Amino acid sequence: MKTLLEFEKPIAELEDKLIEMRKLALENNVDVTAAVASLTEKILELKKDTFSNLTRWQRVQLSRHPDRPYTFDYIEHLCEEFIEIHGDRNVGDDKAMVGGFGTIDGEMSVMFIGQQKGRNTKERQYRNFGMPNPEGYRKALRLMKMAEKFNKPIVCLIDTPGAFPGLEAEERGQGEAIARNIRDMFMLKVPVICVIIGEGASGGALGIAVGDRVLMMENTWYSVISPESCSSILWRSWNYKEQAAEALKLTANDMLANKLIDGIIPEPLGGAHLHPEEAAATLKEVLKKELAILSAIDPATRISQRIDKFGAMGEVIE
Repeated sequence: MKTLLEFEKPIAELEDKLIEMRKLALENNVDVTAAVASLTEKILELKKDTFSNLTRWQRVQLSRHPDRPYTFDYIEHLCEEFIEIHGDRNVGDDKAMVGGFGTIDGEMSVMFIGQQKGRNTKERQYRNFGMPNPEGYRKALRLMKMAEKFNKPIVCLIDTPGAFPGLEAEERGQGEAIARNIRDMFMLKVPVICVIIGEGASGGALGIAVGDRVLMMENTWYSVISPESCSSILWRSWNYKEQAAEALKLTANDMLANKLIDGIIPEPLGGAHLHPEEAAATLKEVLKKELAILSAIDPATRISQRIDKFGAMGEVIE
């Protein structure tokens, strides 16, 4: 059964009416071409109006839609071949952080790294709800170093509510693992593209988000804290999450306006969850274009530009 967000329901009601109209016309052999065309146009206009005027909180809801494509969904559409690589060679294999070599268009080999969520309760527990432990970030860095060794570009697909906050994660050095990733990603000699495909929360996202290009899918968010956590800190309640989302300015448009990302990847009308193949095709074209540009730049220049870009964030001149 299709999951509907509150603001999607009026559209769904009209779409159900359209299906019913076509069904009745078929059963009674009645020509309803004009009525179908009119209703189809009305649905399209409602979709355009709804999705061009979403609040920040509604964007957050879309980024978490249970039918939204996850890392493996995108990899499946992007790659003809994909070989997953496991383990950090130290503690274990974190199932929330995945990665491996994939081939785009049969000729371009890329190291894909990303957080993976689950579709049902069992999968979510297996993937720890997309929240990596320290070994997940150490696995990611191991794969980045491997890509650098073989001179292959890196694509990071970010979708996490944050790094796992458990006591055992802190005991194994969660902060150190994320900090090391941030430091070492600045110095990678190969092209690095980071794409927020869902949620981009706090250091959990930033641990694999230092790149030559940082891009966001249209209906995603990227922030130091989630709206719910912000609400609970400021108002001692989760009931103010909508106000928190507005104050945090966490959407793709906000991030681009503040020069914290390099671009926005458009999604199909209604969101990537409605047309995942189309969303993946758009992402593929963007990746191919950006990788071609970055590959033509000298590694030393690329590293220098990467450092300068992040160093300029938050810079104030009085």
